[in-house]
Amino acid sequence: MDFRRMIAILLAGMLFNPAMIAAAPQPQPQHFDTATPIKHLVVIFGENISFDHYFGTYPNALNLQGENPFFAQPGTPSVNGLGSAGAALMTHNPNLNPANNGSCVNCGGTPPSASNPFRLTPSEASTADQDHNYTPEQQAFDAGLMDLFPEYTGTGGNALGSTTVPNVPTAYNTSGLVMGYYDGNTVTALWNYAQHFAIDDDMFGSTFGPSTPGALEVISGQINGVINNAGGTGNVISDGNGGLTDIDDADPAGDVCSTTTKERFDMSGKNIGDLLTAGGVSWGWFNGGFNLSVVNPNSTTGCSRSTTSSITGVNHADYVPHHEPFQYYETTANWAHTRPASTSEIGNAGPANHQYDINDFFSAVKAGNFPAVSYLKAPAYQDAHAGYSDPVDEQNFIVNTINFLEQQPEWSSTAVILTYDDSDGWYDHQAGPIVNQSETAADEVSGSGMCGTSGTTTALPGVNTSTTHAQGRCGYGPRLPFVVISPWAKANFVDHTLLDQSSVIHFIEDNWLGGERLGGGSFDSIAGSIEDMFDFTQRFPGQDALFLSYSTGEPVRVFPGWPSRFPFWAW
Repeated sequence: MDFRRMIAILLAGMLFNPAMIAAAPQPQPQHFDTATPIKHLVVIFGENISFDHYFGTYPNALNLQGENPFFAQPGTPSVNGLGSAGAALMTHNPNLNPANNGSCVNCGGTPPSASNPFRLTPSEASTADQDHNYTPEQQAFDAGLMDLFPEYTGTGGNALGSTTVPNVPTAYNTSGLVMGYYDGNTVTALWNYAQHFAIDDDMFGSTFGPSTPGALEVISGQINGVINNAGGTGNVISDGNGGLTDIDDADPAGDVCSTTTKERFDMSGKNIGDLLTAGGVSWGWFNGGFNLSVVNPNSTTGCSRSTTSSITGVNHADYVPHHEPFQYYETTANWAHTRPASTSEIGNAGPANHQYDINDFFSAVKAGNFPAVSYLKAPAYQDAHAGYSDPVDEQNFIVNTINFLEQQPEWSSTAVILTYDDSDGWYDHQAGPIVNQSETAADEVSGSGMCGTSGTTTALPGVNTSTTHAQGRCGYGPRLPFVVISPWAKANFVDHTLLDQSSVIHFIEDNWLGGERLGGGSFDSIAGSIEDMFDFTQRFPGQDALFLSYSTGEPVRVFPGWPSRFPFWAW
């Protein structure tokens, strides 16, 4: 073996997680009838990021000494970010509203500088969780003025709860932290994916609120239809028709890992899994920590299986029940976390009922059993949720996953979507249109008890009513990142199509199910299409080989003619 190849193999070991390297021999690709060349869709569904929090200054990074450098390609299009509306958003932001002064303690200055957006460095990846509940997010929007984030959603400090972290900007230890954003020196991988593939800057949560509503929206487009509610009523609200709508986090009632002392419920109606099963299309939700028989290196197992992040210092359970939306539906649930009978079952009918551990995804793909539709949820410490996860741990998971997929024979017919369940309450300057009106005690967008104007805004029905409007679904909510990675994605492209979380469902329905819709008032009936992020007339040269370092997010490359599973650092 020559010297170059020895170096390539050694560096491959440093840059890749060996557990995710493709097994040999390579399996043969599967084929499904689809409306586009996409035969495999992988949705990496992260936690709690607003668009401006990750992409507010894209494509311009500060590139300070010692940080991962990012340099945009010439001609990179701009996004609707913090710089697009002029310097006012950065230096004279609407959140200088004096109403924030009471909550933005020790902000200092006149006006208080912490109410301006400010850059978080890679060393500040560990932050406190912000308030991202249904009503506070609407209050922060202040009727579309987007100027009360410190007052209503801001929380200062780091993931360990310290609000006296030294050597950080003043705002970091106040509610002004909510105005913080990262650039390409921290979220380097995501910016590199945006450079080589496609990003949308006009995608919103279907509704306001935290993780459970967002998770339900990405599989059903519907948060109405709560049933079997137990342990409290604070997470649901009346839909005006005798039913209930979910507006907060509660565990699925039947999951063996769910709380036994707090609120939990099930959902009625259909989700995309029901349609895929009926259509004979293979699919699965793959969740970190779902396999209760695994023992982690720290000796934890079962529902208590956990990991401590080296970035945040927080130990957290790998599996979070209220992040697993298919567990709320009896038709798609695997409440006992039953293991699949075999690798060949994964994605198909069997005792696991399409609900699996994250490791099952990699095992199935390596074995040549790549489901048509796969939702991936990282172990909690890698899901980006502030308070216990962070963008550095998230990058590790995303890059390892995409590097793995790019080595598969099915990559030429695969698309990966990177998106999120909610904004965590992080500041974003762009309000979305109110496409579904609501008038409940929890609504505040258009005034007390109001979201939108009755009679002038779409009023979607509920699960059990064909025409009657279901309350408690104010949307669209906060703006979220949305990246498409595929050999068929347009290169270095910024799409401005209005999308929401149910646009994921919309694409699945159009591609595999002949445009069949869920019905029951799902947002999928009005969702925008993601297809403008693709060009299905051609594949784009060079996009099969974008490998990144999971530790830095920077590109790696391969020797000409050398197998792509042995990349090396791009000096």
